[in-house]
Amino acid sequence: MVRIGIVGLGNMGTGHARYLITGGVKGAELTAVSDVRPERLAEVKAEWGQHIQGFLSPQEMFESGTVDGVIICTPHYDHPEQAIAALNAGLHVLIEKPAGVYTRTVREMNEAAAKSDKVFGIMYNQRTNPLYAKLRELIASGELGEIRRTNWIITDWYRSQSYYNSGGWRATWAGEGGGVLINQDPHQLDLWQWTTGLMPKRVRAFCQFGKHRDIEVENDVTAYVEYENGATGVFVTSTFESPGTNRFEISGDRGKIVIEDNKLTFHRLRVLESEFNETYTGGFGQPECWKFEIPITGSGGSHQEITQNWADAINKGTPLIAPGEEGIKGLMISNAMLLSTWTDNWVDLPIDEDLFYDKLQEQIAKSDSKKNANEYHTLDVTGTH
Repeated sequence: MVRIGIVGLGNMGTGHARYLITGGVKGAELTAVSDVRPERLAEVKAEWGQHIQGFLSPQEMFESGTVDGVIICTPHYDHPEQAIAALNAGLHVLIEKPAGVYTRTVREMNEAAAKSDKVFGIMYNQRTNPLYAKLRELIASGELGEIRRTNWIITDWYRSQSYYNSGGWRATWAGEGGGVLINQDPHQLDLWQWTTGLMPKRVRAFCQFGKHRDIEVENDVTAYVEYENGATGVFVTSTFESPGTNRFEISGDRGKIVIEDNKLTFHRLRVLESEFNETYTGGFGQPECWKFEIPITGSGGSHQEITQNWADAINKGTPLIAPGEEGIKGLMISNAMLLSTWTDNWVDLPIDEDLFYDKLQEQIAKSDSKKNANEYHTLDVTGTH
């Protein structure tokens, strides 16, 4: 039985705790929690029982001997540092997405995991969604042929100004480290490369910051990518469009696959396009195409499934669906998109991690300077905050 501790009891941490308490993960039990709020720990004791140990600091819980593994559900910036501390304490680790804010610290986290003999996972629960699992299977089997183009329009992340106003840390460079790319899109950025097996070799992106919203960070992104095999891709995302769209298209030598409205549609060519092109002599014309919906069976996409898989990996050696080391891939893409915008240029992958960090610090400094100026103006005009 794996004894699990949870770091951070916000919405996600509390959600994980609830299914663990009710026995939702076989071979695992919740034995401890950590949160900086004493009142939250008191609520846990009252609601979940005195047997759940409470700690005000993660390190105290790591060293307590009450847990074998931890689920880290704190703000984005804290993930790498806390994961490294837990791994160094001899604990298994499952981190919430994203892996971090910038790849430099995530790489350090991955190195710490590699040096340990512990199971390190990330909460990429959409990898268990049968739609994307089937897509990955079809592409890996060669059914689509060589990939030629990928397009994902994911603009159904509608967020109102009141959402952003609900927490002072929201949509800030210092608090979240980014906007739609770091908060809403980590699953899609992961699935984009996981299902296709392709990482971009270079990125040119155009991010707009605070578009139609009073926020610091990006909430409108259009990115163009190129792959090593000559394929290209486009990723479009925003948080202000209503109604929004969620459509993922992958075009290959054998046709096109589309995921939209929870359906997977295959436009399958009877012969490879490359073969048709070599042999066809009729001028206008194109390969015969069969359109059909791929049957999707079962359900999936829950956080509980990833936690069960992580526990099984600890108890039985089951392969991880979402190894923690892979969290750097989607983050690398999002960092590249921001860096491309900040430098107004192409960005090659892997990115210049030090340059990205410096540019991020510039954004934080600009934000702090603006806030200080606003506070000074308020004091100057009213004499009070």
